[in-house]
Amino acid sequence: MKVSGPPNPVCDAVAVRILVVEDDPSIAEPLVAGLARNGFDPTHVSTGAAALEAAPEAELVLLDLGLPDVDGVEVCRSLRATCSVPVIVVSARSDEVERVLLLELGADDYVVKPFGLRELVARIRAVARRSGPATNTTEEHEVRAGPIRVDLRTHEVFVDDTAVELTPKEFDLLAYLAADPGAAHTRREILEDVWDPHWYGSPKTLDVHVASLRRKLGHPEWIQAVRGVGFRLVVDAATT
Repeated sequence: MKVSGPPNPVCDAVAVRILVVEDDPSIAEPLVAGLARNGFDPTHVSTGAAALEAAPEAELVLLDLGLPDVDGVEVCRSLRATCSVPVIVVSARSDEVERVLLLELGADDYVVKPFGLRELVARIRAVARRSGPATNTTEEHEVRAGPIRVDLRTHEVFVDDTAVELTPKEFDLLAYLAADPGAAHTRREILEDVWDPHWYGSPKTLDVHVASLRRKLGHPEWIQAVRGVGFRLVVDAATT
């Protein structure tokens, strides 16, 4: 895992081995990179046959349906007949009948493309928690940076025990920065991890959210711009 100290809001202490089954490189490459940045251990294959071979070594499978050799529905069916690895379908097929079919076949979740990486990571964590040993520790659900406390379970933020009202995307941005305080994150990393791995919108979106977050936290200096790079969260030790 790339960070030590405060818990990462998107993964548990041990990196989950994820098998990414996706035949489109333009989707697979940024997805694998984003998962790795978020502390997971991803492996990529592009065919159903390779997926069936590699799945027993994985702890979770992200399964595309439109594969070149065999339909993903059959891959899911075969996985359920041979092993118990959790499966999250990630597909452009949004038909309700298809979703119900895959869930009835044993898929643990279904995510429709295009998707936000933060949403996908949250679903991965939820499935991993359901599939793994029960854990109910407060630390798993909280990120702390000085006087800032981010509750990932209730989506609440506190500064010196005072609640701060944030929009969902402001919350995601703060949780992302607070997971590794002091680390400089590039603008591209932030946009891909907090917004979408295929972000094609205006980069000014990030600046607007940073400005709003600075104002709501009451300490604009906590979120520092790193020239030519991006942003980092630096909480003055004197305020802790």
